[in-house]
Amino acid sequence: MKVILATNNAHKVREIQKILGGKFTQTLTLKEAGVTADPEETGATFKENALIKAREICRLTSLPALSDDSGLCVDALGGAPGVFSARYSGKGAEENIDLLLANLQKAGAKEEARRAAHFACCVALVFPDGRELTAEGRTDGYITCERRGAGGFGYDPVFFSPELGKTFAEASEEEKNALSHRGRALRALEKLL
Repeated sequence: MKVILATNNAHKVREIQKILGGKFTQTLTLKEAGVTADPEETGATFKENALIKAREICRLTSLPALSDDSGLCVDALGGAPGVFSARYSGKGAEENIDLLLANLQKAGAKEEARRAAHFACCVALVFPDGRELTAEGRTDGYITCERRGAGGFGYDPVFFSPELGKTFAEASEEEKNALSHRGRALRALEKLL
């Protein structure tokens, strides 16, 4: 089965192909499929946003479409940035981290013990015949007081995983994929397939 990955994010593509690659005869990114559409994420939850993207790409291509939505949820900030993780500051990844750290300071969460957080992800696979599969994954940790590590992307430099004993940015791609929120959601989806 050929499937369209509703992303052009190289990090996500690698993780999806590594975990689900054997389930499909071919996986294409939006660019490879010639799709320029970028469905607006108007959902209130990760699941709603993943389904919005997968449904639209499936509709445009008449092929099964796989999408995900994920983000960082910080307890001291009432779950923020949540579904707004990628556009938290309205700028880029570095500015998102700067705003997150500043908001934690304002909230009085100055020590790591008060910075509990988790990454959440929902993946959605939508088929042209109307079938829809969704699966969720979560990874718990906390936000560090400063950036650590040079790998990963997004909030990885400030997300400390007790399971790994380091930030996601300090972890190898294999270590991170083994327990990341997206990896867990993809493995849950794999069981559904």
